[in-house]
Amino acid sequence: MTSQKTRSHLAWNDFELVLAIATSGSLSGASRALGVSHATVFRRIGDIEQRLGVTLFERSRTGYRPTLAGEELAETARVMDEAALAAERKVAGRDLEPSGEIWATTTDSLLMGLLTPLFMQFQHKYPGILLDVAVSNQLFNLTRREADVAIRPSNRPPENLIGRPLTPIGQAVYGHRSLGLTPGGMIETLANQPWIGGGPRLQDAALSQWMDNNGLNEACVYRVDTLVSILSAVRSGMGLAVLPCYLAGDDADIVQLTDPIPELEYGLWFLMHPDLRGVVRIHALMDFLTEAIRAQKQRLAGPLLP
Repeated sequence: MTSQKTRSHLAWNDFELVLAIATSGSLSGASRALGVSHATVFRRIGDIEQRLGVTLFERSRTGYRPTLAGEELAETARVMDEAALAAERKVAGRDLEPSGEIWATTTDSLLMGLLTPLFMQFQHKYPGILLDVAVSNQLFNLTRREADVAIRPSNRPPENLIGRPLTPIGQAVYGHRSLGLTPGGMIETLANQPWIGGGPRLQDAALSQWMDNNGLNEACVYRVDTLVSILSAVRSGMGLAVLPCYLAGDDADIVQLTDPIPELEYGLWFLMHPDLRGVVRIHALMDFLTEAIRAQKQRLAGPLLP
């Protein structure tokens, strides 16, 4: 029966050791280069030669000189080392210049009142990244990869996602200037005005509860299920409404009638699936938006009335 010799595979650190001895010409030089003891280098080179069944170095008083087999192994190690360095540079270059596509989802109000100019700035900074934005008031299922990331308002983001809180968002009562209402009035004094409410598909339970607590649901003359549509109705003079301060605050024809309402404040989050935490382009977007949005913290929280 013919016996088969078991093949002994070399690990990268074996090649690294051979290259270090061939380059330095001594065990002490290799030990300094690798940061290990002289005894460790001696033991490991002996083990490698035993596993391969060949002599890799000729020992003499002047040092270690590679045999033909040793020189071939050292040359292979050089090629491997250069390939590893090239791969490292390539990956580092991707860190500096991220590229690829990001599928993001957000709401229509955030896109219109905050994110569009920031996305433009991001595109100028990272021209190799394509943003594909899905606009919806529904939270896409990031676990099923219906989107890569979500920029969403939430006080309780899903526990199966990871992300970063960006800033608090304030909301206040707004009305058209033509209504002639004075800012700073009590909610009770505004209850006799026509109101615009959110439809059930807006899915803002906190707003619905607040309006109910203040007797405003009965005052509603119109309901609609997006904040942009509520803003449009306020602009038409149809009635008063609660709106995010970032969305209504810059409109010269719309008047902020109350201070931001504490119980209606919510957080703005950058959310993603845990599997995407190491993706460079995702982190580029998250870091960019974090800095840009937090720079607008005061505007997004909403001003107090004089």
